[in-house]
Amino acid sequence: MSVLLEFAMFPTSDNCREGASVSKQVAKIIDAVDKSGVKYQLTPMGTIVETDTMQEALDVIALAYEQVKECERVYSSLKFDIRHNSQERLSNKIKSVEKELKRTVNK
Repeated sequence: MSVLLEFAMFPTSDNCREGASVSKQVAKIIDAVDKSGVKYQLTPMGTIVETDTMQEALDVIALAYEQVKECERVYSSLKFDIRHNSQERLSNKIKSVEKELKRTVNK
């Protein structure tokens, strides 16, 4: 099974922000995700991780929250794409689209 999880998590309270920036807090989250060993991809609007089970994906969210739990208020958005009998979708989905793009360009 492959669980793709796209999430964004950041503080909205003043006690954890420096003006409008939340980069310091987001960096804490990304560092923890990196150290956890799960496959991930940072994007400008969030982070995508791939795990083998739903529980592992939920554990990533719990780990991320631990990094900002001292903040008075935290915003989080999550999206899941769960597929059985599939793996390596974090990279394979991109390769599939790139392959189609090449076909389109060569027509």
